[in-house]
Amino acid sequence: METKNIIIIAVLVVVIAILGVVLGTGMLSNGNTKDLGTTPFETEFMEGSFVGDVKLVNDTEKFMHSYEDKQHHITYNISTVDNSTALMDIYEIQGVTNPEERSFNGNDWNIYFTQAVQGNDTSSKDNETMNIIICESQGEKQGYLIYMIIDPKSDINSTMNTYGESYTDFIKPLLESLTLKESKNVPKINEEFGLTEDQFAEQMDLVRQVKAGNTSALEGAQ
Repeated sequence: METKNIIIIAVLVVVIAILGVVLGTGMLSNGNTKDLGTTPFETEFMEGSFVGDVKLVNDTEKFMHSYEDKQHHITYNISTVDNSTALMDIYEIQGVTNPEERSFNGNDWNIYFTQAVQGNDTSSKDNETMNIIICESQGEKQGYLIYMIIDPKSDINSTMNTYGESYTDFIKPLLESLTLKESKNVPKINEEFGLTEDQFAEQMDLVRQVKAGNTSALEGAQ
């Protein structure tokens, strides 16, 4: 039986994967974001258009791709797994809560606003905070995830709600443009954490107990 540390380790693995792309260091823009134009993209599981000049920077994984807007210091990571809802349940016990709910093109999205410290040493006073918007949509057979990671150098207003520029001028148009596609051989969430289905089910049972307020459930997992 894995200990409670497996949840923490697993979450850190996912966070590292999400934040693994080095953010751009281009010059800041004083332009109007509403006139940036769009950049179309297409993957096996999703297609649509980013706002602005956005370049693919990492597609080594079939079901995870990273894109970068150097002008505005934004990184987008998009991915798919069989059960994105379970992943968000794990994030919730780490403090990522209270999503806004929106529907675009027949797809229901949960939109989370959160932050992360830039750098490996979270205790350093020199670290800066990145704002992150997570968009999650669970379909019948697979879930879809978009992470918008906003570098502290960004010149956009990243107010962490649906009234901020980062959402209204960047995320909302992106979600409105999307077509979600059903994929074959979608990664299983338990395999992404390096667990068997039974092990993952046990961990998710602990997650549900913690969400319900039973924090002592973790002590029983030792």
